[in-house]
Amino acid sequence: MQNKGAVVTLTIIITLLCVYYLSFTFVSRGIQKDAVEYATDDTGVVDLGKKQNYLDSVWNLPVYNLFGIEYTYKEVKDTELSRGLDLQGGMHVTLEVSPVDIIKGLSGNSTDPQFNEAIKAAKEKQRNSQERFASLFYQSYSEISQKPLADIFANAANRGRVSRGDSDDAVMDVIEKEIEDAIDRSFIILRTRIDQFGTSQPNIQRLQGTGRIQIEIPGADNPERVRKLLQGVAKLEFWEVAEPTEYSNSLIAINDLLVKEQQKAFEQDKSGAAEAATENLSDALSADTTQTDDLGAALEGQEVDSSQNKLDSLSAQISPLFALSRAGGTLIYDVRDTTEIGKIIRRPDVKSLLPRTIKPLWEVKPTMNEQTGEELLQLYFVKVGRGGQAPLTGEVITDARQDLDEYARPAVSMQMNATGTRVWGKMTREAANRNPRGKIAIVLDNLVYSAPGVNGEIPNGNSQISGNFTLEEAKDLANILKAGSLPAPTRIVEEAIVGPTLGQLAQSQGIVSILAGLGMVVLFMVAYYAKGGLVANIALVFNIFFILGILAQFNAALTLPGMAGIVLTIGMSIDANVLIFERIREEMKNGVKLREAITMGYKKAFSSIVDANVTTLLTAIILFVLGQGPIKGFAITLMIGIFCSFFSAVYITRVVVEWMVGRRDDAKVSFSTPFSKNLLSNTNIDFMGKRKMAYVFSTVFIVIGMALTFTQGLNLGVDFQGGRSYIVNFQDPVVATDMKLALSESFENAGTEVKNFGGNNIMKVTTSYLVNDETDGADDKVKNALVSGVESFTGLKYVADDSQVDDKRFSISGSSKVGATIADDIKSASFEAGIFAIIAIFLYILVRFRKWQFSTGAIIALVHDAAFVFSAFAIAGLFGIKYEIDQVFVAAILTIIGYSINDTVVVFDRIREYLNLGTSNDRLQIFNQAINGTLNRTMMTSLTTLVVVLILFLFGGEVLRGFSFALLIGIMVGTYSSVFVASPIVVDLDKKNLK
Repeated sequence: MQNKGAVVTLTIIITLLCVYYLSFTFVSRGIQKDAVEYATDDTGVVDLGKKQNYLDSVWNLPVYNLFGIEYTYKEVKDTELSRGLDLQGGMHVTLEVSPVDIIKGLSGNSTDPQFNEAIKAAKEKQRNSQERFASLFYQSYSEISQKPLADIFANAANRGRVSRGDSDDAVMDVIEKEIEDAIDRSFIILRTRIDQFGTSQPNIQRLQGTGRIQIEIPGADNPERVRKLLQGVAKLEFWEVAEPTEYSNSLIAINDLLVKEQQKAFEQDKSGAAEAATENLSDALSADTTQTDDLGAALEGQEVDSSQNKLDSLSAQISPLFALSRAGGTLIYDVRDTTEIGKIIRRPDVKSLLPRTIKPLWEVKPTMNEQTGEELLQLYFVKVGRGGQAPLTGEVITDARQDLDEYARPAVSMQMNATGTRVWGKMTREAANRNPRGKIAIVLDNLVYSAPGVNGEIPNGNSQISGNFTLEEAKDLANILKAGSLPAPTRIVEEAIVGPTLGQLAQSQGIVSILAGLGMVVLFMVAYYAKGGLVANIALVFNIFFILGILAQFNAALTLPGMAGIVLTIGMSIDANVLIFERIREEMKNGVKLREAITMGYKKAFSSIVDANVTTLLTAIILFVLGQGPIKGFAITLMIGIFCSFFSAVYITRVVVEWMVGRRDDAKVSFSTPFSKNLLSNTNIDFMGKRKMAYVFSTVFIVIGMALTFTQGLNLGVDFQGGRSYIVNFQDPVVATDMKLALSESFENAGTEVKNFGGNNIMKVTTSYLVNDETDGADDKVKNALVSGVESFTGLKYVADDSQVDDKRFSISGSSKVGATIADDIKSASFEAGIFAIIAIFLYILVRFRKWQFSTGAIIALVHDAAFVFSAFAIAGLFGIKYEIDQVFVAAILTIIGYSINDTVVVFDRIREYLNLGTSNDRLQIFNQAINGTLNRTMMTSLTTLVVVLILFLFGGEVLRGFSFALLIGIMVGTYSSVFVASPIVVDLDKKNLK
């Protein structure tokens, strides 16, 4: 083998990188375990607040030392292989920025009847359309009115952007730009809010091409708080920053209060160490009265560690402040201590010592101190007028944009309306006349984004804010300033809540599936291929290790569908080694010596392996591009698995095999056992002669299934029809049909389904009740209806905590919601994914085999397989086996397409090889020989993959039950179609060449 050294070197490098990145996961798990132990009381109950406080306290502390480089807990968390919401619990939300309100705002809330009729018509059209709302509005307006759009949108708020003479296209450009800018503003605001939420690794991303923002919050245990946080209206305000002289006496008074508290505590603790600590604290606080203006100094020495009988003051927690930072009374603190300082400031006795005319506000994000590496956060005091209202709010801003100042540095320019111009002029005049010059804080959601100094009065409402901005920061600030200029409310169109109990169960089931699948494949390969099977198992272990390591390098989250991807990769990665070993066995049967047989086996199997992996990769890429949420997690894992399995099966195994053989042809390396030596050898089945029987069987099965589908309908999940679903936990068994009848009245006879979810004491309730109600109270109304119905039916009481379920209480461990509009989008995206996958595979087969008959045969087989699986779901419903058709089912269908074409390509590759040999002109004979020649490989690959998927079906949990059932059917029918559909279709389309 050439380049053996390169393969070994690359393997070592990848292995070391995987070890490096996975090490952070083990460190993180250890810290979380310590946090749980710290927060667990004597009764075994974990205090979640105490656990979070422990993690917050080490957030910026070094917790891992690797090769002399120290990593903080934050850096460890950023690098670890995280778990998805379905494995640890949390909340997934998709928000949609309302274009309706943006268009109405641009129109100045026009009362024009034709304008409002067009808005209403566009909303109706959007229910069954994938076009953007702005385009639907323009279509509707054009149908209703002959007036130009400029008549509606040329108003005072749009001065300089829309004029009376503008064309409709020009006005639509302004509207579309405003909608896009509003989405950007909403994204920035939501990102800031989520960062302040206090959970580890929240994820927020824009769904490009839509007005939607997707958010995942691991560990979120208060859904109502999250909804309010995400849907609250952004509050942009301008406040005058108070001078230190206005609150310095108050800080001294607060200092005295806290010192007295500590002195009282010391009197109760006669320890000499505590008395010495008190003395040192008092000296530190009274040494320089000019420095006690600093709240950081005033708050030092906050708590006593009674367990160790010593004072553990804030001076040990808060890093010493720099002289430059303290100049002028600037209050800057280590990020780790802001939570504790915030608690002190909110104390009633402390608040009473502060003037009523000021209030404290934190800046939005910390700055890094280059000397110490600490993250520092500034505390501002702003001046509060009568009624506690800001003197100026964001509604007065008409425009804001990223700009450059006179020194070509990034800056922000903003314009205000007449009201804002008047108030802004007064504020800037007063600030500029102060000594020293005053500052004005720009505040959004009670966080200070910027506090620029004022050089002079700004009388015309046109201002420029300059500072030490990057281009990105200037753009973000401009978007923040525009946040108040137009209403852009958000609404939740998709939501999923996974309780920690359900997440832990899913994680356990996923791990069991992986270990069981791995164990079965390992034993089977050794039993069938002897030492060759052992080599394949080594490659399999490398494969799984590489997948997990690369996921960690990409900072991807491991989800339950991702685990399913790993399980599937275990089965499919064996295929390459089966191809190679079968080729080696064929060569040895033909009398070729061992070393030459190994070389020829790898060489002849290579093209089949490449074709099989590329076609599967195409479907994975399409899943990733068009899929959302769990489908993306599955696609990422599948793509990584394809690359890793190809490298490990083709290159690592060859290095190991050639090392075992050495330079001897008599080496004791075998690729068969007495059991497998002659199994499926020398078969001569007339597959082509039975093709018409296969056509009839497939046609009858699919016709029956499709007839049932049209008459009974498919069991669509909320992904595809919209609605809400809930996982309801009981201690004792519940009859699903009785519960459904009881809930019908609560849900006002709306479509409702109740079924067992992994056990007869766990029910999944799916309902279309209020599916089109987009008001804020609809979610609570549906949940209350469910709780009321279950309580009436069972006589049990609802409890929020899963762990408290007993013979008198039930809980809801998970829920999901999909709006009707997004359900239509998901259906369309799923259909597009299937079409794109078929087109991509057709083109690839056409390029590789250069005959349209092969491409057509492959595509007909794929359509056959998809229709067969749909039919199997419909027929299974006759026997009471009902699985939902949802996004995960779509992933299963596309995976089946990839698997089926994998199998078909291997057969086609052998057919092409025999055709090129030119040993016969009898096409039927050649096709039969090719199928018989690959039968061993076909059965082996199908069997190993089938075993793994069967384990996934049995142990993967209810969430993946429909997915694994589809794969079970798909693998069997995929194997069948590559033999009895794809190849015969090629023959029948190429009759002129038949003998």
